[in-house]
Amino acid sequence: MPASSTSRKPRPSSLVCALRSRVILLFGILFGTMLSACDRYPDEQPLQYRNAPSASANPVYRFAVHPLHNPKKLGAAYQPLIDLLNARIPGSHFELEASRDYRAYEEKYRGRGPEFLLPNPWQTTKAIQLGYRVIAMAGDAEDFRGIFVVRRDSGIKHPADLRGKTVSYPSPTALAACVMPQYFLHAQGIDIHKDITNAYVGSQESSIMNAYLGQSAAGATWPLPWRLFQQDHPAEAAQLEVIWETPPLLNNSVMVRNDVPVALAGEVQALLLQLHNDETGRRILAGMATSRFHPADNNSYAKVERYIQTFERDVRPVEQR
Repeated sequence: MPASSTSRKPRPSSLVCALRSRVILLFGILFGTMLSACDRYPDEQPLQYRNAPSASANPVYRFAVHPLHNPKKLGAAYQPLIDLLNARIPGSHFELEASRDYRAYEEKYRGRGPEFLLPNPWQTTKAIQLGYRVIAMAGDAEDFRGIFVVRRDSGIKHPADLRGKTVSYPSPTALAACVMPQYFLHAQGIDIHKDITNAYVGSQESSIMNAYLGQSAAGATWPLPWRLFQQDHPAEAAQLEVIWETPPLLNNSVMVRNDVPVALAGEVQALLLQLHNDETGRRILAGMATSRFHPADNNSYAKVERYIQTFERDVRPVEQR
């Protein structure tokens, strides 16, 4: 047969083929990694879920805030405070730590993980038993009360109107946003075990959004996240109203683990208590929707212990088994 007019190229050896395949595979992995990195939003990077401190030249102290908001919003609200601690307390490195939900947060202090805590008052009483101590109260006591939000077109006017309907809460252990609202309903003659359906939806904002979307007849929360929701979602908030509120109790605490150097704990305490005295501090407080930090200690929260004892006697255990 006549030879083809096109000359054949020599076939590469098996070794060359293998090397070429590996180069193509490596390029694909690198390209995929680059695309994946492009898909990440930069503002989601700083806040990390952690169970152990990161490496740092200075001692690392984790400041764990209970799930007041979703992690992204919590970072926006509290990172400026952490930045100020790092700027004004040299020789130590502070990190903000978020938790996915109340249960994850409670597991952390039960394991004596974070050095500093900002828990709710019920969590405060539990952390005291584990060797943490109170160094301040975060916000005014009068601001710590439960509120119910409903759609303006819901037709809900009285607690009895909730019978047969759903009420949303962040968590069974959310004091202002669940325990206190449930005790309010109990005092109004509502059997929370039979008359209503209780939906524990994971966060303050989710509780509010459940009411907005009509997935619950009422959403329980407390003033701080409600104020932030109004700022961040004015159109949705305009369709909601606060219909009832509970009496106040005592606000969230700031706590330190008992093996943290006393001098360092004192520096943190002093900075927090003076925060409202200068413009920088007032901007940070405004971002957290908090008026100021107040002096407090373990004895300040004995009132919460008594409240919880009454609630558990009359309504339910705070911790759901």
